[in-house]
Amino acid sequence: MAPRMERKAKRSGERPEAEDTRTKLATSLEAVLESRKNANAVFDILEYLQAENEEDLLCAVRTCSRLFGTLLERGELFVGHLPEEEDETTAASCSAEDKYKMWIRHRYNSCVASLTDLLDHTSFQVQELALCTLMKFVQLEGKYPLLKVRLEHHCHFPRELLKLVVDGLLPLHKDSALLISRFQEYLDYVDVRYYVMTSISDHVSKVTQKAKEAVLPVFQQNVFTLASSITMPNKEEAMNNYLVEQANPEEWKVTKLKEHRRVFEKMWLGFLKHKLHPGLYKKVLVNLHESILPHMSKPTLMIDFLTAAYDVGGAISLLALNGLFVLIHEHNLEYPDFYKKLYTLLDPLVFHVKYRARFFHLANLFLSSTHLPAYLVCAFAKRLSRLSLTAPPQALLMIIPFIYNLIRRHPACRPLIHRPSGLSDLSGDPFTMKEEDPAKSRAQESSLWELKALQKHYLPDVAKAACVLNRPLSEREDDISDLLEITPSELFERELKKKVKRVPLEFEPFRGLFGKKGSRAPRLQQHLGEVDCIEGNETVVRSELSPVLHEVPVDRPL
Repeated sequence: MAPRMERKAKRSGERPEAEDTRTKLATSLEAVLESRKNANAVFDILEYLQAENEEDLLCAVRTCSRLFGTLLERGELFVGHLPEEEDETTAASCSAEDKYKMWIRHRYNSCVASLTDLLDHTSFQVQELALCTLMKFVQLEGKYPLLKVRLEHHCHFPRELLKLVVDGLLPLHKDSALLISRFQEYLDYVDVRYYVMTSISDHVSKVTQKAKEAVLPVFQQNVFTLASSITMPNKEEAMNNYLVEQANPEEWKVTKLKEHRRVFEKMWLGFLKHKLHPGLYKKVLVNLHESILPHMSKPTLMIDFLTAAYDVGGAISLLALNGLFVLIHEHNLEYPDFYKKLYTLLDPLVFHVKYRARFFHLANLFLSSTHLPAYLVCAFAKRLSRLSLTAPPQALLMIIPFIYNLIRRHPACRPLIHRPSGLSDLSGDPFTMKEEDPAKSRAQESSLWELKALQKHYLPDVAKAACVLNRPLSEREDDISDLLEITPSELFERELKKKVKRVPLEFEPFRGLFGKKGSRAPRLQQHLGEVDCIEGNETVVRSELSPVLHEVPVDRPL
């Protein structure tokens, strides 16, 4: 308690006018809630929402939260279509009660507009408090609707107010990832999640149309951050958490998983149909196969986006493989020239990209079918073999068994390792590395002489793996899953931990410089070896490094 009081005293000491502001706001709040005669004091409260000082702003937001929260619960806000404040004709025909409620409703709308602007404030504390206050109003408007509900069983949700919140979370030129992470807890509510997805779709369409399809990196990043924060349920039974309680929720479309998937699909398709910057392309593709495709009503609608990404090249094409794999294997999608494109992705850079392990894992799956034509498998094996000549050691430990597995699955490719004329003239290798069409690469006429060359590799593990070529291949495939993510540091640590076998150079152990333990001249014993014998004025020493006898004069300084 003492530290808290100390902080409070210190804060009051630093800025005494802050205490005065809190007193004024508290007095105005009490006056408005006590009597309608003091309604004009609302202006004094709303004025502080434009304050420059952070403490004044925070105090004003809290006061507005208490003020309009209480008025909503009392039912003192006008319910129905709100006429313009300047509309004197409508006002003349209304009772004093309605006029007061309309006036309060306009003040409430002004408060909401100011709170929405504060979502873009420089202080995160102000942003957070404004966000929580707006979501409190969302909950209260759902409980005490400001629109007339025609039927008693009709379900109501203040979607327009939530749409203002979503628009505030998606500024054009400011990263709002931190505020979105604070908002994420509200996405656990079924109704909030549903209307957030519809609001994102509407806002993205409006902004991109206004920007004339120009790339907006910060805005698109904010949209992706918010959209990827949405966790879709797998079962309808799990959809039982609502921010706004409804009398008959089972008749509400928001409670249906099918409807959630429909708006989820619409949100992502509407976002991904626009041009994205490369960094965001990668982020989307990394999450696509796990977080997006499984929750779409028709995943095949994503084929246009994946096809465009697959044709971009580089790391983006590698990442697009995951989504294409799901569509091809689980949804029977036919993709023309798929293997031709996969073949062209094999270049020297593929061994150095961040997603190398994922790419070769998927390539292994795509090439696992035994119904692939022999020319195609030969082309992949030969291209990988040629690339292995310049590949780093950690990649070679994966490439070599990868090639052997291809040959095991397709016996028609065995001539690549059993071609007698394969090593006679390397300059006449018929294989064309620059050919992008595997059918025209002439790989079937070549041999895997590159693997033979790797048997002389400087790393023993690589040479050992390449030497499998000298023996008949076993029927059992090699498991490459542990080799996909091996790193140079792991190879280095592995070599350091290897125990070096000490090779004996003499059949009789030495016992000291002069045949005794604890002899003088330990440096000579350490660096040159052991004394073998003493002949006259010279000492004969046998080195540990060589069986050659070295003659060292006794009188030479050690």
